Parts: sequence; structure tokens; C-alpha cells
Amino acid sequence: MNDDDQSFIHNNCYPSVVRGPDDGVISVDVSRDALVDSMTDMSETPIPPDIIASVDTPGEHEENEKLTLAYERLYDIPKTIVERFSDHIKYLDISHNKITNLDALVYFKSLTSLIADDNPITENCYLPPLPKLELLWLNRCQITSLYPWVGKLKESCPNLQILSLMGNPAAPSYFNGGTFYEYLQYRLFVISQFPSLHHLDDRRVTEDQRLEAQRLYKRPFFERIVKPAGLSQIVNSSVTWNTFQNKITTLLGKDKQNRNLLI
Repeated sequence: MNDDDQSFIHNNCYPSVVRGPDDGVISVDVSRDALVDSMTDMSETPIPPDIIASVDTPGEHEENEKLTLAYERLYDIPKTIVERFSDHIKYLDISHNKITNLDALVYFKSLTSLIADDNPITENCYLPPLPKLELLWLNRCQITSLYPWVGKLKESCPNLQILSLMGNPAAPSYFNGGTFYEYLQYRLFVISQFPSLHHLDDRRVTEDQRLEAQRLYKRPFFERIVKPAGLSQIVNSSVTWNTFQNKITTLLGKDKQNRNLLI
């Protein structure tokens, strides 16, 4: 992290987040194994042991590329954590918290793996550019609409290889009341957006699935789906998966039973 980035963090916290002058982590009390954090509505948040070790022995954290903040009751990624670890962390686990905004990840330039399961993250939460990110877990969040969220995710993380969205309303399965046909549509649509994806949810992406995804969701076909509303109108609004599915079903009509949807 360069001096400009550090200055920006100190003065502005994170982009698009308005906070008071005293917001953020204001002190680290290593003797009590806690950080005093006014960013979350809590007086203090326990620090994982690896963070304590890094505070006690400055300099050693350069060799540690993994950071776990799971089950810390966080509403945001603390500013002190960003300042101390963002320049070298490659694996970040923020699962089982109450985080809804991921803007702070813009400073994690080396991040290759992000675990964010069980957070109230919705389709209105867009990831900042993370070109090195290869693994992303967003299981059991609150994502209800795939479009345009998946397209934005593709722009931010073009090199994703492993993606898991299980347990979200936008990821139909037998576990949340979805039908097998809905699951196939969801799976093929997501695969069509990420050429480098080789694992989606709990299953490997096969070459047959990739070919079928390209056949169903190539651009001319997709443009027919969104008409007559028009692409610009769709892009600027949230489209539910049920609406998207109904458009596909109407277009395919009688061909539905003859299509070779592979899994």
C-alpha cells in the first residue's frame, strides 16, 4: 500500500461510506486481546491469535498470507486491519459476521481467496476490482437476483475459478425449494459468464456444461430475452431470477424437452 492509499484510508475510511471523524478502530489493546472498534456498535471485538502475534512482533506478518476474521461479529472490515494487512494478504475469511459492504477489499491487491459465507450480503453489494481473485464463497447470504449482479461480479473478478453461491435465493436447489430445471438454468447461466470457472458450488464444471451454457446464453439469445424492455432498462434495474426464467421458458417453448441440458 503506498502513502496515498494510507492517507486516503486515514482521512476517508472507505469509498461510498460516510462516517464521523472518530469512526473506525481507535485502539488496539493487546493485553486484553481486543480491539476497541467504534465502527461496529460494539465496544470491543476479540482479535484472532494470529493478529495478536503480528501486533506483538511487528514485521512477521509479511510472511503470513492468511487472515481469518470469522465469527468476530463485524459489521465492516476494521480500518486497522486494512492498514496492517491489506498489502500482503492472499486468503481472507470474513464468514459468519454481519458484513454488508465489501468496499474495503479494494485495498487487498493480492487477494486470491475470499470466504464470506453467512453474511447479509445482497445483490446490491458489488465487489471492487479484484483481478487476482480465484476463489469466492458467498454461501448462505441474501443474494436474490443474479442479473445484473453476476455481470458486475465478472467485471470485478474476471479470473474466478471457484465460485460457490449455495443457500442464496438466487441459486435454486432442492434445499431451498427450487426445481431441477431451475437449478440447471441457474448453473448454466453462471457458467456462461465466467470462461475460467472450473468449479461452481459443490460440482466441477464440465466441458459439456460449458458448451451448453454458451449455446443458451450467447449474446444474440440474451438480447432476445430482455426485449422488448431493452437492455438499458434491464441494466439499470434489478431483475429477479423468476422473471428471467419465465422469459427463457417462453422463448424455448416446445423445445424444452428436446434440449440437452447437462450436469
